[in-house]
Amino acid sequence: MLELLRISKIFGGVQALVDVDFNVKKGEIAGLIGANGAGKTTLFSVITGFHAPTAGSVHFKGENVTGWKPYEICRKGLVRTFQVVRPFPRMTVLRNVAIGKLYGKVRLRDEKRAEREAYEILEFVGLVHKAHVAAAGLTMADRKRLELARSLATEPELLLLDEVLAGLTPAETVEAMNLVREINQRLGITIFMVEHVMKAVVGLCDRIMALHYGCKIAEGTPREIAGNPAVIEAYLGEELEI
Repeated sequence: MLELLRISKIFGGVQALVDVDFNVKKGEIAGLIGANGAGKTTLFSVITGFHAPTAGSVHFKGENVTGWKPYEICRKGLVRTFQVVRPFPRMTVLRNVAIGKLYGKVRLRDEKRAEREAYEILEFVGLVHKAHVAAAGLTMADRKRLELARSLATEPELLLLDEVLAGLTPAETVEAMNLVREINQRLGITIFMVEHVMKAVVGLCDRIMALHYGCKIAEGTPREIAGNPAVIEAYLGEELEI
């Protein structure tokens, strides 16, 4: 579904990504790990059109989407969430999600229908009881749910999750993991996720790629990554028990 070919990105004199190759298969949950500054969010930004790659190409469903604008890539079905969530704070939760229905892949013209469908998404993510609350008044956990709901409203086929579990309590993390699994299994949406919570990465992902200073240093199953010497040295610190 997604193929990255020799992706490189340079900001000024800083090489943020170096010849990164990777693919995501339809239906799977793929993970991306690495220390802060490894290039994870930069890679997501290149994939979704927020940054043009210095070299290399991005292919989605067999089509070269390199250089496309973010909204064009979104309407193709390739959608991302953001590490720092920024809902429209004065709008209600419901209205925030309806925006995705009005301007995403389907681009509904009926605002009432958009709100009805947004309401169904809020039921799915467990936020329907906050539908008429202003987004500014949400807790961190509920803002994360709203970020997921807004992305789902655009009707993605491939969803890129950028640290959707960051800042959550252990109980909230388990709930969020279950929600990510439901998005994949019940809705049939392929997922590529950046995450520092290794319990979630190994518990959810079929395959994982590790970045270190912009370079791919490993790729494999959770068990293979957990015992990979290069990943242990660069990121994990010790071998994980799986």
